[in-house]
Amino acid sequence: MRRFLRETVGSLVVAMGLLVSTAVDSGRPTHAALVPRHGVDVQRRIPKEARTGARPFVRTELFFGTVRPGGTVTREEFRTFVDRQVRPRFPDGLTLLEADGQFQAEDNVIMEERSFVLILLYPYENFEKTSERIERIRHLYKERFNQESVLRVDASNTVWVSF
Repeated sequence: MRRFLRETVGSLVVAMGLLVSTAVDSGRPTHAALVPRHGVDVQRRIPKEARTGARPFVRTELFFGTVRPGGTVTREEFRTFVDRQVRPRFPDGLTLLEADGQFQAEDNVIMEERSFVLILLYPYENFEKTSERIERIRHLYKERFNQESVLRVDASNTVWVSF
């Protein structure tokens, strides 16, 4: 069993090394060019046939916690917030997911909570303008529901989207 694990892990390390060492800059700007990163961004060439009709988009995910002093944010309260604050800012589309999450509060207490995940895809060329709208949503949620934070995750590379 140990030999199997050692060989499997070794194969994965070799495969990851090959992926990193053969990464090629596609020549297209990436989201990483707009946001400073503290690591290595790996870019892979996208075949031209896969880009036919596709445009570079950025993917942003927002994680909204629901625990607050005196209770939790209900599904109805969150839906009302989305209808009033998010949908008007992103009429072209969005995706909402419910999740079970965990975070460590400022007082180092680990909290488990239901959370909501908002996924946004938007054109690369609109990053700065869209980022302002996203930051406004984060600010409004924290203020309205007495939250310490709304986690934001931006994809480090653009994604190619075709409709």
